[in-house]
Amino acid sequence: MNPLQGVRFVEFEGIGPAPMVGRILADMGADVTLVTRPEAPQAVRTLGGEGVDTLRHGKRVVTLDLKTREGVRAALDLVAAADGLVEGQRPGVMERLGLGPEACAAVNKQLVYGRMTGWGQTGPLSQAAGHEINYVALSGMLSIAAHRDGVPVLPVSVLGDAGGALGLALGMVCGVLRARASGQGCVVDGSVLEVVAMLGNLAHWLRACGQLDGDKPSPFVDSPFYGAYRCADGRFISLAAVEPSFYAVLLRRLGLADVDAAAQYDSATWPALRQRFERLFAQQPQRHWCELLEGSDACFAPVLGMREAMEHPHNRARGVFRIDEGGSLRIAPAPRFTPLVDTVPHIGGAA
Repeated sequence: MNPLQGVRFVEFEGIGPAPMVGRILADMGADVTLVTRPEAPQAVRTLGGEGVDTLRHGKRVVTLDLKTREGVRAALDLVAAADGLVEGQRPGVMERLGLGPEACAAVNKQLVYGRMTGWGQTGPLSQAAGHEINYVALSGMLSIAAHRDGVPVLPVSVLGDAGGALGLALGMVCGVLRARASGQGCVVDGSVLEVVAMLGNLAHWLRACGQLDGDKPSPFVDSPFYGAYRCADGRFISLAAVEPSFYAVLLRRLGLADVDAAAQYDSATWPALRQRFERLFAQQPQRHWCELLEGSDACFAPVLGMREAMEHPHNRARGVFRIDEGGSLRIAPAPRFTPLVDTVPHIGGAA
């Protein structure tokens, strides 16, 4: 199913999360036209090299020189026929090109104008340069990405850039629904900082409950049953047996019959038990722990490299990753859509 089939978007070439917004919309079936410059931005050339730009997958590419009157006029023609526009420039750039919200509204009053920035369209930092880790840091979420006294580490481009892109993609769909119902377009201000802060709602709830970012031990930072452990081969595994029933499964599979499962949240026992877990997991390679724990209710997963993740049996069964005929990586769109009711008739048997 392609839920956005028939919905048209124009994306103006940029870096960071903005191209991801267009990719998400295209993956959902939207008709996305990417307006590129005659020469790619320096950052795109530096980071992307000569390889295939997978973020262009599913998009129609049109090259326009927006520094010319003809190029701007052609861009406005595309905007006039679109449901939405996505841009990721610094605040004010599109206005200076003659493609700001006011100019676009003059040719399409129902347009949903999506703006992807790091800091937002306004505020003291709106004109400052920045990148993903800076926005995540200011949201408060980077501080919880490390154990106590450790250096916070962020999965590159996942939480901030891709999270921000997903937030704006949602905003674009919401804006299109509103425009079709009301006949009135809108501007969607998508700030990576604010999307990540919004995604932190659950973390703030845990903090309010005293389980995170406080003075007392946290089950997500200090406990033996949540975190990553190094194995004998130098690789890592992850545990997240937060619920008592899952913790009991973990202890049973590890053969730790002397550990009282009922005392799971007695934080006074955590330091010694965590050290015991560290010694235990260091005795065997990652493969051993996969054979013992994977697929059980112990809340376990190996920490895999990006290439390894492509080959994992679960990901292969779900078709999460594939290599196309040209040798480029294709990642399956998510979430997936299927009919609410199976409309295909069943032949030769009872329903």
